[in-house]
Amino acid sequence: MSADLPPYFNIAPDAALAELGAPTTSAGFAELARACARGRSDLTGRGLEAGGSKTLRLFSTWEITRYLIPVASAHFRRVLKLNPDLPQGRSESDAGAKWFTLDEVLRLRAHFGAEGSKAKNYLPYRPEGLPAKIVALANFKGGVGKTSTCAHLAMSAALDGYRVLVIDLDSQGSMTSIFGGKVADEWQTVFPLLARHYATHLRRDNQTRLDRGEAPIPIDDTLNEALGIGARDLIQKTHWPNIDLIGAQLNLYWAEFQIPVWRMQARSWKLWDALSDRLAQDGVLDEYDIVFLDTPPALGYLTINGLSAADILLVPLGASFLEFDSTGRFFDMLHSTFQSIEEGENMAARALGRPEMAFEWDAVRAVITRYDGAQQAELASLMQAYLGRTLSPHRQDVTALIGQAGERVSGIYEADYRDFNRETYARGRETFDATYAAFKRLLIGVWRRDVLAAAAT
Repeated sequence: MSADLPPYFNIAPDAALAELGAPTTSAGFAELARACARGRSDLTGRGLEAGGSKTLRLFSTWEITRYLIPVASAHFRRVLKLNPDLPQGRSESDAGAKWFTLDEVLRLRAHFGAEGSKAKNYLPYRPEGLPAKIVALANFKGGVGKTSTCAHLAMSAALDGYRVLVIDLDSQGSMTSIFGGKVADEWQTVFPLLARHYATHLRRDNQTRLDRGEAPIPIDDTLNEALGIGARDLIQKTHWPNIDLIGAQLNLYWAEFQIPVWRMQARSWKLWDALSDRLAQDGVLDEYDIVFLDTPPALGYLTINGLSAADILLVPLGASFLEFDSTGRFFDMLHSTFQSIEEGENMAARALGRPEMAFEWDAVRAVITRYDGAQQAELASLMQAYLGRTLSPHRQDVTALIGQAGERVSGIYEADYRDFNRETYARGRETFDATYAAFKRLLIGVWRRDVLAAAAT
């Protein structure tokens, strides 16, 4: 009869004690951290070369002509034959398929863009004279696919020919791991950019204090060091030729404690503008096409900087009641936070007769991730009815391909289709291609609106 009982009945106290082990101390957390570090190094090593750096796989003629350059395979081969100065690829046998690096693919795309049919979009749409678009992915609920979606959008954009910068604002550093980044401490993260913004403000504020006969606030060693660091000092190359990275690591979380201290010292410091101002001042937005920001799963100061810097905000969520409910609270918190900033700033602006400020995003879209149409179609439709245009009609399906890629600490676009069969690979990446297509329509629409607005002035 006892065999039919649930497993939580008849647990013997002495047997439970024997399984328990010793109590955990603070030193025990250090050992757990070391064990995870050893495991993380082992797992990361699966995607690394012997020298410790990641490399991007090669791309075959079939893959290039199907996914990357819109041209027939036969014509592609003819163009290569007629232009021996172009990358010719390499094959594993005399009669085998040709394989190319992504850098070679980008050179080939540039050739087709210059010499090929003007009716085809060999090169991605990018208006001249406009800065990069900053795209933040955010939600304060963890596990919604935020980092994975951000990484795959960055890879998709790179495959499409855009110059991409990825900025990891999450001290967990998952995005940094995906792109093989090496970050020793907080001085290789965005922290010095935020510190430099404050130090620059403090210099101006101190001059005002001196003019009033007041004592200045000391600029400490941290701020002095930050004054000599620019964004280019923090940007590192990745194994993707057109994706660069500003990485993150655990010490970045210190910014969440340091920023409010600075704010208390100088109440007039516009902390929410720190990241966007430094990226613009350092010329970063002129060197890239798209900047992706992966934010922490919390609405702290780093996330506020990412959100206020963003032109486009993407909010991933699953098609479940709890994630829908949590995302609604996230939007409510965004409203409270940014409206509070606006009210505080505009009260002072009105008193001084200055123009009022208002935050504005070119587009905000929620994106359903990890979608199972057999189980979640009704709830997803209900969410669409309530959120309307804000919820992207594309739903990113669950696929085994993402799990297999994740085991290799890589994205699906880094997976070699020869590890599957072609049709399995093609089906597996369809949902991520569709996610990127929906994002690209958003991006192009925003850029087009900017072009028309500039022409009208």
